[in-house]
Amino acid sequence: MRWRHNLLGISWVDSSWIPILNNGSVLDYFSERSNPFYDRTCNNEVVKMQRMTLDHLNQMVGVEYILLHAQEPILFIIRKQQRQSPTQVMPLADYYIIAGVIYQAPDLGSVINSRVLTAVHGIQSAFEEAMSYCRYHPSKGYWWHFKDEEEREKTKPKAKKKEEPSSIFQRQRVDALLLDLRQKFPPRFVQQKPGEKPVPVDQIKKEPEPVPEAVKTEEKETVKNAQSAGAKGPPEKRMRLQ
Repeated sequence: MRWRHNLLGISWVDSSWIPILNNGSVLDYFSERSNPFYDRTCNNEVVKMQRMTLDHLNQMVGVEYILLHAQEPILFIIRKQQRQSPTQVMPLADYYIIAGVIYQAPDLGSVINSRVLTAVHGIQSAFEEAMSYCRYHPSKGYWWHFKDEEEREKTKPKAKKKEEPSSIFQRQRVDALLLDLRQKFPPRFVQQKPGEKPVPVDQIKKEPEPVPEAVKTEEKETVKNAQSAGAKGPPEKRMRLQ
């Protein structure tokens, strides 16, 4: 079964044994067939079948279970060990029984692995939360935006902003496009005065513009005439003959 590969996350209890648990009966309670922590190929099972005492375990070689520590009636610690000789054993696992519930004690590697995973999870959560407050815009760059600032902005009275119909960039671009279209497609009809019908551009008579030199000479002549008239004065009155 899958739970036999990792027994650190499970527990086992038989409520009928809890009132009679003591130093003499705790190993029998641990050797129940439904207990997933118990190995039926151990020397304890051989001694039990041959109706021998537990003292014969010291003379055997193989896996065995012993009562390592007892604090009646709450706490019992049982050790699984590999016996290689009457004086040499190698611990394999420890199990503790608290109020009748059996748990497997974690080894040092499992404890360190669990603590490291817990620390990494906390650091990763902190980085994820920090990244959720980070904002970026091509024109502004990076900045922090916290939830407290959002609440403050919500409580502040919002000032009405005057929205312009168009920006300078949009107007300049539109004017450039309109000028380009006007040069490519010149108008065919022109309305000279409001309310009048449009007239084709070809029918409009263009008045000849005065030559600059002729305009200058005319202006000079008018100026000279005015000066001469001012110098002579008004004409004299002739006497009437009666």
